Amino acid sequence: MIFYKEERMAMFIDGANLYAASRGLGFDIDYKRLLELFAGRARLVRAFYYTALVENEEYSPIRPLVDWLDYNGYAMVTKPTKEFTDAFGRRKIKGNMDIELAIDVMEMSDNVDHIMIFSGDGDFRRLVEAVQRKGKRVSVVSTMRSTPPMVADELRRQADNFIELADLMPHIARARDPNAAPMATTPPTTAQPNLEELTDNIQGVKEPIVQENVA
Repeated sequence: MIFYKEERMAMFIDGANLYAASRGLGFDIDYKRLLELFAGRARLVRAFYYTALVENEEYSPIRPLVDWLDYNGYAMVTKPTKEFTDAFGRRKIKGNMDIELAIDVMEMSDNVDHIMIFSGDGDFRRLVEAVQRKGKRVSVVSTMRSTPPMVADELRRQADNFIELADLMPHIARARDPNAAPMATTPPTTAQPNLEELTDNIQGVKEPIVQENVA
């Protein structure tokens, strides 16, 4: 990883994409450790976290995480999901945050030297190219070691610096209960409901919009 102490840096976290990448590698992210790791490497100006929220639900499993992040150093960018019915009469939920993230990157690029994008979405390649032309360095955090890989090849090649999420795991992983069942068969902790049906219905988001809670 290439960082300079004098650089002004901003983090842009695609919550759904980062969640899917970490789960693909078999670990949960400790967002306090994540913030501390990069805040110690440069002059961190802002850390944005993007996620869509399902409204009109009696209990939202992502709400505790959103509230925690909001009070612990992250700038939250959220919007309600949109529900619609497709041609086959199936209920679908759309919650893509790409536009919000791209707009904030362009707006912040005049005030920072280094932009970190926590996503492997190939749609961001053109965004990375645009801010590079403004003289900014761009790092992309995702993984090639999951099955399938989470980072698009064109995004990885465009970035000035690709940071493999698996290499960060020892520094940002949240401690798990040693008595807990394997992750593959256990839903996220802290009273998470079964999310398969919700995940299957999401359009416009490659990964579930629901993240793990912070202990």
